[in-house]
Amino acid sequence: MDNNAKHSLASDLVVGLDIGTTKIAAIVGRRNEFGKIEILGIGKTESLGVHRGVVANIDQTVASIKTAMAIASDKANVDIGEVIVGIAGQHIKSMQHRGMITRQSLDDEVSQKDIDQLIDNMHRLVMSPGEEIIHVIPQEYIIDNESGIKNPIGHAGIRLEGNFHIITGQVGSVKNIFKCVNRSGLETVDLHLEPLASADAVLSDDEKEAGVVLVDIGGGTTDVAIFYDNIIRHTAVIPFGGNIITEDIKEGCGIIKTQAEQLKLRFGSSLAQENQENEIISIPGLRGRPHKEISVKFLAQIIQARMEEILEFVLFEIKNSGYEKKLSAGIVITGGGAMLKHLPQLVMLNIGMDCRIGTPNEHLATSDDELKNPLYATGIGLVMKGIEKYERDKRRMSATSNSVKVDEEEVLVTNTKASKKEIKKEVTNHSQKKIGSFFDTLITRAKDWMSDDIE
Repeated sequence: MDNNAKHSLASDLVVGLDIGTTKIAAIVGRRNEFGKIEILGIGKTESLGVHRGVVANIDQTVASIKTAMAIASDKANVDIGEVIVGIAGQHIKSMQHRGMITRQSLDDEVSQKDIDQLIDNMHRLVMSPGEEIIHVIPQEYIIDNESGIKNPIGHAGIRLEGNFHIITGQVGSVKNIFKCVNRSGLETVDLHLEPLASADAVLSDDEKEAGVVLVDIGGGTTDVAIFYDNIIRHTAVIPFGGNIITEDIKEGCGIIKTQAEQLKLRFGSSLAQENQENEIISIPGLRGRPHKEISVKFLAQIIQARMEEILEFVLFEIKNSGYEKKLSAGIVITGGGAMLKHLPQLVMLNIGMDCRIGTPNEHLATSDDELKNPLYATGIGLVMKGIEKYERDKRRMSATSNSVKVDEEEVLVTNTKASKKEIKKEVTNHSQKKIGSFFDTLITRAKDWMSDDIE
């Protein structure tokens, strides 16, 4: 027997696939007995076919997905067939909508079936040509004009209404994601908006309750999600990310892209005033050309200028949400762009809110420092989403199984009662037959005696 043979993917194992602009990451995980997320394997590779969160080259994207999956599969020692996929990009839009259904009876309580019907109605909304609904997220429910209800199950009422946060995306972009995953030999179990997955990984329930802004700075886009009272209130996509900073450094310093990326990662800072004038970096010249010397402060000035532009868009979205004065928990920054030095200080200077870097370490069972990185927030969040779906489906199956069992027992009891009735009927008939035969015999004998007396 081959000891190195891979095992099939267990039912409780989930694979999150983060298809980003700069990287594609596949993460295999499960929930342990202590409720923490246990990561069994990570596969990360350069993303070659994605531009600003949208698939631009299917063949290159498929090749990158296969590479990341192979690495994750080897590390976890499992065969991967199903994945939870993240979606992002500048085509993502959001809107608010209210739906309503009229229930048949005041006596019956509101059930999950009523809520499902209301959500299904939202999925049938007519969108602009080329758009489709990705998520319908309930915010609050209203029963007979009583508002502010978070969970309406068990309430009584005729008119059930709901306020929903609806997230849409371009049909072509969504189909290209599915196409790339399928061509990689995988099946998409579920599709999730990446900033919502990142929020699960890096935000606490207390922060969502108090009011918080999640800013996920990726390679091609910056995603914004605003929570208040534990409900998603606003989402937006800013078409700038870490890659445009790299391009600025490339143009400003007159170097190639790979050198600009290395400079950003190793020496980059978001706050120019934190660097000294006399700090100099020497860059090797191309093909025998002389070395190029770049000031660290000048590098920081380039980065700060672009980051301030991105933060202006973030501030616009905060004001546009209507929750600017209610965000007590401030701003949480995650994603690869969050690794820039002095970024929280720049955020506080430009937006005036408290800021911290969001890492998924609170939910992880391991102490591996590689995982406690904002770069993996989305991937780990997708694993968490997948685990929630698995546990939710398991509960539903269990409830359905119990319901079927109860129905079978009721049928058995009914049949038993019916059997008892039939037996009683048969006994009665048998008894009546026996009584009848006794009287027939008695009458016959009486006739015989009477005839003997006559003779």
